[in-house]
Amino acid sequence: MKLGELASRLGAELRGNADLEITGVKGIEDAGATEITFVANPKYAGLARKTSAAAVLVEPEFPEIEAATLRIKNPYHAFSRTLTLFYQPPAYPPGVHATAVIDPTAQIGEGAHIGPYVVIGPNVKIGPHATLLPHVVLYPGVKTGSRFFAHAHAVVRENCELGDNVTLENGAIVGADGFGFSKNELGQWEKIPQSGPVRIGDRVDIQANACVDRATVGATEIGDGSKIDNLVQIGHGSRVGNDTLVCAQTGLAGSSVIGNNVILAGQAGIAGHCTVGDGVILTAQSAVSHDVPPGKMISGSPGFDNRVWLRAVTIFQRLPELLKRLDRLEKRVTAMGANESTPGEHGDKA
Repeated sequence: MKLGELASRLGAELRGNADLEITGVKGIEDAGATEITFVANPKYAGLARKTSAAAVLVEPEFPEIEAATLRIKNPYHAFSRTLTLFYQPPAYPPGVHATAVIDPTAQIGEGAHIGPYVVIGPNVKIGPHATLLPHVVLYPGVKTGSRFFAHAHAVVRENCELGDNVTLENGAIVGADGFGFSKNELGQWEKIPQSGPVRIGDRVDIQANACVDRATVGATEIGDGSKIDNLVQIGHGSRVGNDTLVCAQTGLAGSSVIGNNVILAGQAGIAGHCTVGDGVILTAQSAVSHDVPPGKMISGSPGFDNRVWLRAVTIFQRLPELLKRLDRLEKRVTAMGANESTPGEHGDKA
């Protein structure tokens, strides 16, 4: 593809040779003379001056460099769009593999690809143009919208509902039993039935080995456009809003309520029955056991305001030094006190 054509498709301002042939996309340190790369983080600006790439996607105000530039407001998103032009994922033609097991009451939309050893239970309804890869299992009563894509070994449990354009990566589990137990009169834990389904909106991606548990009563809900990373745990009865990111190894205890456009960074933790408002950011390894108002950035465990946390961490790193200074100060104060209480050279005696 010519660089000029690429710029036109992206809606970017081209500064450079429009006739350059672009054959692929790579990172800024690896890109060669026929490849395009990007700079979205200012700390990589220096690498842009040294890159061997044919062209670099940059913000409009980026300084001039030797390589051609495609200037656009969001170069990272433009890079993503460029990848879709050069990388073509495997295609899965419509059809049902001979080893698939499909209940006769199941309804499968047109254009579906049903791979080897897929199991589709009674009264399942699958929208058009679905792709189910090997060993996917849909329990009874599951409903999906159009263009549902389930990678190998994904599982959707009974009566769960998924919207349009939902993707489940390998090993994702939607609707497993929530962690609910109560003690009987003998002090033994008895399982509480988990009767409520999971309801997932449109354009939701659930990454590998993530678990979204079904509810005890009611439903567990994931809003439109939200993305759930690998090894995430969404507890029973939780609600996640629209366009929220839940990053790797994050855990939501039961009945958590997460707002819209929230970012829960890696290994964040939310205690049960807590509400996290719209636009909140929890930085990596933060944990909260209280409600968080909208728009806050929270850090630490237990979590508190990020700006205060940054100051606290700076002080924490200096604690050994401060302890030594305090020890020296205490010794000086003790010595001064001892000197003041000792009689002078001539004493007070007559």
